[in-house]
Amino acid sequence: MAGPFVSEDFTPPTSLVSPGFRLEPLGPEHNERDYEAWTSSMEHIHATPGDWGKWPRQMTLEENLADLERHAGEFTERAAFTYSILDGDDVIGCLYIYPDQEGRTDAHISSWVRESRAEMDEVVWRAVSDWLESEWPFSTFRYAPRGE
Repeated sequence: MAGPFVSEDFTPPTSLVSPGFRLEPLGPEHNERDYEAWTSSMEHIHATPGDWGKWPRQMTLEENLADLERHAGEFTERAAFTYSILDGDDVIGCLYIYPDQEGRTDAHISSWVRESRAEMDEVVWRAVSDWLESEWPFSTFRYAPRGE
């Protein structure tokens, strides 16, 4: 592994509380709720601004659990940061903070919300953009714009 993506003296935030949603690090405890959120919204996620590649694709609940365990490990290792977007206990989406593989910026950000909560996409994007600027050590980041 290439090493941490943020400096050792930076403590990654473990939450963001904003009107209509909150963030917490994605982990195995979200498996069933996360799985239901994205499997019910695959076409919607593909239509969401950002680089989605081949995901989402059909997966089993067990494969999703392995994916969530990988994301939790990346968070612990400081290699990348994935958050569950929650409204109460309901998973309404995910936020991904990764090193920019293209090297154009410090970080590449993407997020999605489930189709039934589509109105939250721009709300999340605005709040997260402000949070990234105020709480994270990135000089620059890529996050596909919404509503502009």
